Amino acid sequence: MNIRRFSYICCFCTIFFAFIYVFSSASITQAAPVFDLQIQSKAALLMEPQTGKIIYAHNADEKIYPASITKIMTLLLALEDLNIGDIELKDKVSISAKASSLGGSELFLSNGDVVDLESLLIGVAVGSANDAAVAIAEHIAGSEEAFVERMNKRAAELGMKNTHFVNCTGLHAEQHSTTAEDIALVSTEILKFPQLFCWNKIWMDENFLEGKIKSGKVYLSNTNRLIFDYRYCDGLKTGFTREAGYNISATAQKKGTRFLAIVLNAPSSEIRYQEAVDLLEFGFANYEYLPLAAEKEKVARLPVEKGSITAVDILVGENLSLLLEKGDELQYSTETFLPQRLEAPLPAGSKVGEITVVAGGKTLKKVDLRIAEGVQKASLPLLLSRYFKMWLKFGR
Repeated sequence: MNIRRFSYICCFCTIFFAFIYVFSSASITQAAPVFDLQIQSKAALLMEPQTGKIIYAHNADEKIYPASITKIMTLLLALEDLNIGDIELKDKVSISAKASSLGGSELFLSNGDVVDLESLLIGVAVGSANDAAVAIAEHIAGSEEAFVERMNKRAAELGMKNTHFVNCTGLHAEQHSTTAEDIALVSTEILKFPQLFCWNKIWMDENFLEGKIKSGKVYLSNTNRLIFDYRYCDGLKTGFTREAGYNISATAQKKGTRFLAIVLNAPSSEIRYQEAVDLLEFGFANYEYLPLAAEKEKVARLPVEKGSITAVDILVGENLSLLLEKGDELQYSTETFLPQRLEAPLPAGSKVGEITVVAGGKTLKKVDLRIAEGVQKASLPLLLSRYFKMWLKFGR
């Protein structure tokens, strides 16, 4: 082989292997995307709702006008009342002069219209309708003012320490404010109601309320663009006023893991959506949810001494789960602490034990175990009857 040919071969090999190296390096970079969470909005937060873990926060406790994100609480109170049977989806709701006069996002309801409650709830969840929100409030509590009292009471119960509601719509009022952290709390609570996801998935209805209202029909379209544009998104609520800017509480689920992104006071609608997606994608890229026990899952059945029943089921008090960073090979164990038997009386929901998750000698999480039903003390005739049956059994 002459020297010139050898030089050509060496040169080719050098270029070839350099190309392979560069290509391989590029592939590695693409496989590990970098998320630059430079938030332009005034406040933002990313949470995993099952564990309540906050992954990212930016001015999360700063008070901000919520605009129509307010309606998450309006919907929550309605769903809670539906759950206990105080109201029904088929309820007929009379539209008042006040409800019909609000303007802004609306269903164009008229004074004297009578609309079923479910249609009004859809109008709020999908179209952010102010008139429907007030009609729901009046139907549930008698007046918007009384309903707002319930909103503030429920906010306090949920630990929303920096929230004060003045109305049920989110229309601007100086004293009507909240924080990203507080919106995450109410959003997490409403995720417990699957019905909301059914409504949130409605993209548009060109003939909504046709034949039900004086104005004829409504062109209903979803205010949350992510329902259409981001395939993992299935809720929750947007909001906008001049004073509040562009807001969103967005939730998405991918391969069994759910995240909740809150963006408040964004400078534009486009930035609101982009930052919500960036937060959600950051969560999916870096974390995964590990379920260990579901709320109300049965873990044992314990005997009850001197009770109206002789044994009672023991249930998990709330979801037990962990949020792990991807690639984290956490070695953990669960430990259940329960007595061998119980003694009546026991009020419904009584705590009787707990499950703990332990890793590296440290307790990571602890969840109460509660009885499935209340147990009264057995009457004397019932106790005598039991003893007699036991005597007959042993006598044989």
